[in-house]
This record gives sequence, C-alpha cells and structure tokens, in this order.
Amino acid sequence: MIDILLVEDNVEISSLLTDFLRAENYTVSVCESGEKALSLYEKYGARLVLLDINLPGIDGFKVCKRIREQDNTPIIILTARTDKDDKLSGLLSGADDYIEKPYDIDILLAKIKGIFIRRLAVNEVSDSGITLDIASQKVIKNGNEIAVTAKEFELLKLLMENKGQILQKERILSRVWGSDSVSEPQTLTVHIKWLREKIEDDPKRPTKILTVWGKGYRWGGST
Repeated sequence: MIDILLVEDNVEISSLLTDFLRAENYTVSVCESGEKALSLYEKYGARLVLLDINLPGIDGFKVCKRIREQDNTPIIILTARTDKDDKLSGLLSGADDYIEKPYDIDILLAKIKGIFIRRLAVNEVSDSGITLDIASQKVIKNGNEIAVTAKEFELLKLLMENKGQILQKERILSRVWGSDSVSEPQTLTVHIKWLREKIEDDPKRPTKILTVWGKGYRWGGST
C-alpha cells in the first residue's frame, strides 16, 4: 500500500507537491484523472488521498464519495474552488479536510504529518470480543491469545478497521496479498475459512466475518 495518492491534473502543481512529499519520505503515486485515481486506489490502496476537484472525467466529489463508500482512508481535498457550496459538497462527500489553493505547503505538510501520527498511534483495534494488538500483531479473543499467520492478521485488521463496509474480494486480495493475488485466486476463501475457525463461536454460522453474496465480505460484529 502506498502512503499518499495524489490526484491532480495540473502537472506543475503535482510535480512540485510530489517533490515535497517524497522529501518527507512518503511514497507517492500521482494520477491526473478521477478514473485513474479510482483504478489505482482499488488496486493498491493508500493511507491518505490528496484530491483535486476539477478533474477530467469523474470529478473529485465523485471520487471522494466512491472511496468513502468503501474505506475510511483520510481524504484531503485541495482545490481552487472557494465557494461555500463546493466546500459543503466536499465535506458531505466524506472528505476529512478541504483546503483552498493556493495553500501554504508547510501547513499542508503539518496536516499530513498529523494524520499519519494519529493513525500510527492507534495500537489496538477491538470489537465483539476480538482485540488486535497492532504493534505485536497479536489477536486476543475474550482475553486469550489466538495464533494467526501474518496474512490472517492483515486480513482481520482490514475487515475490522472497515467495520460495516462491504469489501470486495478483489480489493481484499490486492490489499493483503498484492501482486501474489493474481496467481492465488482461492487464497481469500481459504483464509476467511481459517479465520472463522479461530475467532467465530460457531464457524458455520459466523456473526463476525459475514459473506455478502456476489460482492465480498463485511465485518459484522457489534460493539
């Protein structure tokens, strides 16, 4: 997964911003259209999206909404559109912040750093009697540690971090297995089965990892 997906059709702006971001040791992927942004995001994912509004094809509002329907990834809109209605549309589409151009690069970098610090500071994910210790990659069920593989941990983490959202099979494969997913089309089904056997009270009647037929899987636990 890349650190930052920059969606900007102005080559000069994207090149300059990319240089600043890479100087801060972020991995950055750049695309100039909404369609390419969604394709790249679905394939590789991103820890943060920097998104322009005025894009060829699908505009930034729709890109923001599509990403937010699938993930809780932080999204910062960077745009020259200063109208109040545009700002409201961006925030209602799911953006975490709306920054007007021209912006102060130091302030933008500080906001980005703050987002990464807060996300990295989350050391534990817990729901429905299952707790993930992010630092040690341990899974605890009702106080007892459960042995899981690295891939099982990443899969469980992805599902729990996106509680209530349907994650498509292709997206999960790309996020957890990357390029390996192409040669192992059945690996997700097998890992879901293994995880259910470990964390569900009744693996044949799962209440945590739910199958959404024809679409993918959803973490169905309740707090």
